[in-house]
Amino acid sequence: MSFLDVMSCGLGAVVLLYTIISAQAGLARIKENEDLNAEASRLEREVLEGYKYLVELRNAMASTEEEKVRAEGLARRVIDKIDETQEELARFQFDTLARRESLERLKADLKSLEEDTRRLKAAAEEVQTGSQVRSVAGDGDRQYLTGLKVGGDRILVLLDASASMLDETLVNIIRMRNMSTDRKLRSEKWQQAIGTVDWISAQLPTESKYQVYAFNTRAWPLVEDSDGRWLEARDSEVMAKALQALRKTAPTGGTSLHNAFAVMKQLSPVPDNVILITDGLPTQGDKPPTFKKLVDSGDREDFMQQAVRSLPQRAPPVNVVLLPMEGDPAAPTYFWRLAQATGGAFLSPPGDWP
Repeated sequence: MSFLDVMSCGLGAVVLLYTIISAQAGLARIKENEDLNAEASRLEREVLEGYKYLVELRNAMASTEEEKVRAEGLARRVIDKIDETQEELARFQFDTLARRESLERLKADLKSLEEDTRRLKAAAEEVQTGSQVRSVAGDGDRQYLTGLKVGGDRILVLLDASASMLDETLVNIIRMRNMSTDRKLRSEKWQQAIGTVDWISAQLPTESKYQVYAFNTRAWPLVEDSDGRWLEARDSEVMAKALQALRKTAPTGGTSLHNAFAVMKQLSPVPDNVILITDGLPTQGDKPPTFKKLVDSGDREDFMQQAVRSLPQRAPPVNVVLLPMEGDPAAPTYFWRLAQATGGAFLSPPGDWP
């Protein structure tokens, strides 16, 4: 019995020990499983974060790709604009070179004309005492205009009275057109224009008829109520009225050579000699533009060509007295061609005349 008791106790001790060991092992496995689950959860969260960042990166890449496409398109447009600008610059440079060459040719022609004028001084037609309507006194050398053809039975004088006749430079023209009428009347360039008309009036043949029109965007006779009819050169009182009206006329507005040339068709009979006193190409045609636009040199050349085309079919000689003006290099060429085409003379007097 004692042996059995001992064996039972030993067996019970073994069972108890096994039970205790099994319980500890289960607790360890549970803790290990919990740790593994926690690690799995952490890894799962990291994977989810990774997916989130991956989506953001993909969106950023897509946005970058769109920006790249837009940048490439903009670069192509910029390159095309640069090419277009370079082509336009090349055209402008070519046009500028052509204008310079034209100006140089004109200078050579003017120099040749001046030499011809000097050679013709000795052979110029002498004016008999009393063949002139009136005399003009002054300090200038009036032989500068020896080549001007003042003869004829019906002489029309067209005087540009636009704002550009206030001065030679554009800056001073803009400045002076805002000044008082008295200051405009005293400008050097306008006084030279008045002196030119005064000199021409003294050279008119006594038996001739004449008319003096001023023009800017329209044309009007200096002698009131004489529109469309001729005046007698021998009538010195009427001549004095015309000059007096001229001295009270201040330059203003733009220039329409088309409307100035229209005077030739209004006079009956038509003139057989025209003397045009101006300083540059016109700034409008027969009518003002329908919308406001900055008139460039191309527009002014077009207005000049339109005005020339408006001349009568058998136009009388047009003698041009061109006063200087800045920024209009094509004007001498066009007016010289006009004088040559009609059989007139082209003159550009110095600033001290008359």
